[in-house]
Amino acid sequence: MIKLKQVSFSYGDTPVLHHIDLLVQEGEMVALLGPNGSGKTTMIKLLSGVLRPTTGDIHLDGSILSRMKRRQVAQRVAVVPQQFSMPFAFTLREVVLLGRTPFLSLFSDEREQDHRVVQQAMERIGIAALKERFFNELSGGERQKAILAMTLAQEPKVLLLDEPTAHLDINHQVEILDLVKRLNREQGVTVIGAMHDLNLASLYFDRLLLLKEGRIFADGTPEKLLTPETIKEVFAASVQVTQHPLTKSPHVVVIPKQSPLE
Repeated sequence: MIKLKQVSFSYGDTPVLHHIDLLVQEGEMVALLGPNGSGKTTMIKLLSGVLRPTTGDIHLDGSILSRMKRRQVAQRVAVVPQQFSMPFAFTLREVVLLGRTPFLSLFSDEREQDHRVVQQAMERIGIAALKERFFNELSGGERQKAILAMTLAQEPKVLLLDEPTAHLDINHQVEILDLVKRLNREQGVTVIGAMHDLNLASLYFDRLLLLKEGRIFADGTPEKLLTPETIKEVFAASVQVTQHPLTKSPHVVVIPKQSPLE
């Protein structure tokens, strides 16, 4: 589904990513992990076509991404950003309807099919009852669900997540990732997400990519990568790794640098 071949990227004279080779198969769930400044968000922007590689090529479903038209990319790739602002008084339903934009011709009205897809997306995410509420009046968790429904209305093959649980309480974090996991399992959507929380990544993603200083430091399962030694090397943090009591997935416990009792 996605192939990166010797991809590098720089902001001006500042290099961010270096010679990235990556292959993501259809239907995979991949988490991008790494400290701040390691290149996670830049990777998401490159995969969405917002940025173009300084060198190298990105292939999407067999085509070179940089040679595809924006509409073609938007019909295949959807993005859940860290923040989504809506300056207009749009209802939740109108925001979800924006997901159909790549399938509409210029100045054309929405078709019956578009309205049906939007309704199905809201029902699948569980927010149909809120469809007439103004987007800016929703809670953080409800807004994130609306954005997820909007991306679902795009009927994408690839879903890119840029810190999808940022600023959410623990209940909404779990709800959002449960929904993403279900979309992956039921519809075969390929998911690539930039994450900060190692434990949530361990619970929900089958494959992890650890980025360090703009390079892929390690690639593998949570069981393989989430070890005290690897985390120390990538994040410069001391941790203990146990097993989640229910899923048996790796669970990371931070060791404070100074005892809280001191």
